[in-house]
Amino acid sequence: MKVSVIGMGYIGLPTAAVLASRKINVVGVDVNQDVVDTINKGKIHIVEPELDILVRSVVQSGFLRTTTKLEKADVFMVAVPTPFKENNKPDLSFIRTAAKAIAPVLDKGNIVILESTSPVGTTEKMMSWMKEIRSDLIFPVFGNDDSETDISVAHCPERVLPGHVVRELVENDRIIGGVTFQCAQRARNVYKIFVEADCLITDCRTAELSKLVENSFRDVNIAFANELSLICDKLGINVWEMIKLANRHPRVNILQPGPGVGGHCIAVDPWFIVDSAPEEAKLIKTARQVNDYKPHFVLKKVEEAVFNLGKKTSELKIACLGLAFKANIDDLRESPALGIAHQIKLMNFDKLYLVEPNILTLPKIFDSSKFELTELNTALTDVDIVILLVDHSEFKEMDLSLLSGKQVIDTRGIWSDVHPRVSSLPL
Repeated sequence: MKVSVIGMGYIGLPTAAVLASRKINVVGVDVNQDVVDTINKGKIHIVEPELDILVRSVVQSGFLRTTTKLEKADVFMVAVPTPFKENNKPDLSFIRTAAKAIAPVLDKGNIVILESTSPVGTTEKMMSWMKEIRSDLIFPVFGNDDSETDISVAHCPERVLPGHVVRELVENDRIIGGVTFQCAQRARNVYKIFVEADCLITDCRTAELSKLVENSFRDVNIAFANELSLICDKLGINVWEMIKLANRHPRVNILQPGPGVGGHCIAVDPWFIVDSAPEEAKLIKTARQVNDYKPHFVLKKVEEAVFNLGKKTSELKIACLGLAFKANIDDLRESPALGIAHQIKLMNFDKLYLVEPNILTLPKIFDSSKFELTELNTALTDVDIVILLVDHSEFKEMDLSLLSGKQVIDTRGIWSDVHPRVSSLPL
């Protein structure tokens, strides 16, 4: 068997590496030549525990190689981005490009699996884009389990947590949604090569919606916590203490609030449901709006800190701790922390220190020598305001005496127990 994985990002590369570790010949495909060259050297371009060792091993053994061009294979797995455009409309251009690149190299008996999280109906659209180019092949018809087909098409959304991807690819249940039942069965055989958990068969539309629902469920629960933080701020209550007490109820498990919601999944997927059913998805839409508002609330806290110091922003120095969308990873996609830091940049502080221990260079939005990627202790030496945006381990373990005498905005609650010792603004 030869498997082609299209898209060597946060999902495609780990998937390709895990498959290759089972002695399957895997070809990774990516449009970025630097990514291809890096992987072919046995190195990785992302931060993910255990992945570097795994990639080095499978590249050295010859079971994984990468290229910029599609070639013939038995199985094609599409793991490309699915962002949204203006007005939160789904952008399927990456999937369309992948489908049109796969079509010319298809042979009878091939399996095409869409892993990218997608709006309902995308798997069938992908199939139609391939069909436009390969009218000589017979593609399946949704729900028609009796027809003979040349190509099997399915959707199998990833269900992994950044920072635990390698382990969860193997240990988590997978949903296999086929255009037909036979398509699902053939795709299931591929995943059983490396998945030790259950592989559950359904149709592609149900599989697409189930992934969107999983992330929307989490988004709604985070929105509840974030809304509580707004309420507590108005009423002068410590939200972290209040949630801790409420969670002592045996059937209550409130999540922790934060500066917003980031990442490619939770911050994006609910909008796919809203786009498909705008009149029905009222709660899901409201949750998105609550979470999208939270960064604005955090910026108001920055303005409050400036006011408390009685100076102009041009006379003050500020440190932003964390730019990633969650703890202990380098992923900046849809990161509220990055967005907040960018807005703080526009406030014209005398100095803005950016502390993100998981990246080596700043994004292009910070294009001036006035903004530096700085070590934690250096950043905290002479700043007036400290804003914690991501609960990285380094920030949890830091010397809290460095916060003394500064205006501190803790959006993650990791210093909530020591608030009396620092000049802190509650959230």
